[in-house]
Amino acid sequence: MNAPTAHHHLLTPASASALADTDPQETAEWRDAFLALVATEGPERARFMLQEMVRLARAGRVGWQPDLNTPYVNTVAVQDQPVFPGDLAIEERVASIVRWNALAMVVRANQAYGELGGHIASYASAADLFESGFNHFFRAREGLGEGQHRGDLVFFQPHSAPGVYARAFLEGRLSEQDLMHYRQELTAPSADAQGLSSYPHPWLMPDFWQFPTGSMGIGPISSIYHARFMRYLTHRNLLDCAGRKVWGVFGDGEMDEPESMSALTLAAREGLDNLVWVVNCNLQRLDGPVRGNGRIIDELERLFAGAGWNVVKLVWGSDWDGLFARDLTGALVRTLEGTVDGQMQTFAAKDGRFNRDNFFGQNPELAALAQGMTDEQIDRLKRGGHDLVKIHAAYAAAARHQGQPTVILAHTKKGYGMGTAGQGKMTTHSQKKLDETDLIEFRNRFNLPLSDEQATSLAFYKPAEDSPEMRYLRSHRQALGGYLPRRDTTCEALPVPAIGSYAQFALQADGKEMSTTMAFVRMLGSLLKDATLGPRIVPIVADEARTFGMANLFKQVGIYSSVGQRYAPEDIGSVLSYREALDGQILEEGISEAGAIASWTAAATSYTVHGLAMLPFYIYYSMFGFQRVGDAIWAAADQRARGFLLGATSGRTTLGGEGLQHQDGSSHLVAATIPNCKAYDPAYAGEMAVIVDAGMREMVTEQRDVFYYVTLMNENYAQPDLPEGAHEGVLRGCYVLQRFEAEGQAAAANARQVTLLGSGAILTEVVKAAQQLASEGITATVVSVTSWSELARDGVACEQLAIAGEDQPGTPWLAAQLAATSGPVIAATDYVRAVPETVRAFIPEGRRYITLGTDGFGRSDTRAALRTFFGVDAAAVAKAAKFALGATAAR
Repeated sequence: MNAPTAHHHLLTPASASALADTDPQETAEWRDAFLALVATEGPERARFMLQEMVRLARAGRVGWQPDLNTPYVNTVAVQDQPVFPGDLAIEERVASIVRWNALAMVVRANQAYGELGGHIASYASAADLFESGFNHFFRAREGLGEGQHRGDLVFFQPHSAPGVYARAFLEGRLSEQDLMHYRQELTAPSADAQGLSSYPHPWLMPDFWQFPTGSMGIGPISSIYHARFMRYLTHRNLLDCAGRKVWGVFGDGEMDEPESMSALTLAAREGLDNLVWVVNCNLQRLDGPVRGNGRIIDELERLFAGAGWNVVKLVWGSDWDGLFARDLTGALVRTLEGTVDGQMQTFAAKDGRFNRDNFFGQNPELAALAQGMTDEQIDRLKRGGHDLVKIHAAYAAAARHQGQPTVILAHTKKGYGMGTAGQGKMTTHSQKKLDETDLIEFRNRFNLPLSDEQATSLAFYKPAEDSPEMRYLRSHRQALGGYLPRRDTTCEALPVPAIGSYAQFALQADGKEMSTTMAFVRMLGSLLKDATLGPRIVPIVADEARTFGMANLFKQVGIYSSVGQRYAPEDIGSVLSYREALDGQILEEGISEAGAIASWTAAATSYTVHGLAMLPFYIYYSMFGFQRVGDAIWAAADQRARGFLLGATSGRTTLGGEGLQHQDGSSHLVAATIPNCKAYDPAYAGEMAVIVDAGMREMVTEQRDVFYYVTLMNENYAQPDLPEGAHEGVLRGCYVLQRFEAEGQAAAANARQVTLLGSGAILTEVVKAAQQLASEGITATVVSVTSWSELARDGVACEQLAIAGEDQPGTPWLAAQLAATSGPVIAATDYVRAVPETVRAFIPEGRRYITLGTDGFGRSDTRAALRTFFGVDAAAVAKAAKFALGATAAR
């Protein structure tokens, strides 16, 4: 529906004022004066006068400000609609065909295997929103050459994946066999087919999906930070991203997720007019109405407008235009504004006769508007999100808008076209099966060229290659650069400087005291100076740069700001003063781990999204990573991110005074569950240098789809030189650090022996324990464990080969390292015992294995007190070793 061209309806307010009108005649005079101003001077002058009235009201402390809600009509009025540039009839036929194939794919899968699941109703509501984008707006990457468009970024509503597959089938990118293996990724290869993942998953379909959106809320925040990262690339003169858009199609229920809403003001503050969200307002969550007793479109309009977004409401289809043109009293607007979403859902689920009686029958004015319309015509009154002409007008308005991000609030029906089987029903989200009557009704509703037998047998339909529909579809995608979604990994490799050029101080530390955090920041500062790699490094912090000793980087590379620095910072005269700049390199994300990890993901996937390799280093309190934004990290892994996550102030006993909520004892346990995450807990700067060097080469030179999680400590202690020949052990998970021989008379050949494993912050305690044991006549060998998860993966891989019957399954690296040691094995970490327990199976047979960790909640106290409390200090390690030796002797 659109606002009528005449102004008569404005004389009767659509919603009653909270204040009584004490002088109707004066009110009418003000209205007439304003309408005359609009008519004679135009909208621009009228807007100026309204702003002036607002200014005067505020100055006079009247206590009023404009309502953020506009009338429940389309933002783009009829007279402002651009001419529709396509063939409407063909586009509607293509949309209907895609709808059918999507439905057939899901229903087929569930007829064969009832447990597979799948969704029909979400795509049914969003189909036209997608088709308008595919036919006219979503641009694909043409190439990486000069003048070639590098493509738009499109985030697809996850439950609508079947529709995207169905369109790719028409495009020839997926076969009928592929469609028949929806959600059957393991069995598909036996039928020479590609299994189609449930939702957009780049890890599972690496040439197809570009962005994972299957965990609702992750897509919206990710799209904002991708749009901002494009500005970052442009402002730093690394890549011109002008003319490229980020499009996101999301659900209205999804807007309840905190991640969906958390960065709205950032998008507005940054003026991200390269960002367009389309919120599919089908008014239903999974179980029922989104806002049954209110109106979600109104709520979202207030939210986005208040956050500074440009809001385009796409509420009613073209068939409503005539109704509003005839509605001279505003009765239709008033009635719609008084109808809550729960009731609107009921109207969607019912037929034309019901809507004639229960909607248009509410008062004589509405009934008069519906006179001359058949029940079928009333039933087919479209909501805006199902009208291709209206959708195009809204998209075009969003695409040309400047200075703000735009959200299109598109009113649709969930299960559109599913009739009595699912349209607008409470159960529609879970509807996966349709009977023969329903299928024929759907066929008839969309005029599909299928016989009754083809419809009831769920035959896929594809027009002839030379048909008008196929020619149209191909030509429009060719004009927009090719097919979408498509993931491309073409990217130039980056050379990495020699490790000695930036980390020699760590490799040969010569006993100097420093923390591994301090060592990392020093390495990062040197890497940023490298002429080739340096500009591609993206340092990211969530408002903790000073905590981690990174303030020296403020002047060196600056903090990115899209407007530069408009103030003289308080500390401008200091060596470490705060410096923002248009070409700043550090991304300072404020107190938002969700925003920082989204920013990291944008940089870590630049190699595929933009064809430009970037290397992000996101440093943060380790507790606020996997525990706080683990779902976002999982999605980044799905997207095949490449970069470093640095969990600083890691462990449960190094961050002494911060207590329960800050002390991390579990991040390495969670990191081990992510297949393409390599997690390390180095104790020494030299170990960390080897890990960072290997990670950089693996990610930007060899271009492997992995990312690294490295934990850092804030504790200063003596840093030894990295032992010769330790590089391989550091990367594979462990190496023999030092053997402490028994002292005095116990140094005889029959001296008892023990092996101590330690990692991260607790390795220094393990070394102290070894020294204590040696003084008591026990020979102790210390093994530095840099990665429990890499040791476990290596061991499992060997084990699986052995189970499979391989003649040479190999020896687990841990077992091979321990073969040169003797006695019981004691493992101690600053993490929960479950971390060292992951390698128990690979301890040599017959050797007692005891694990020490920091299970439980953290506490606030000194490091020494904490380590004693959790039983991971030197005394506890030595005590466990002597116990194991005694138990061994007793056996």
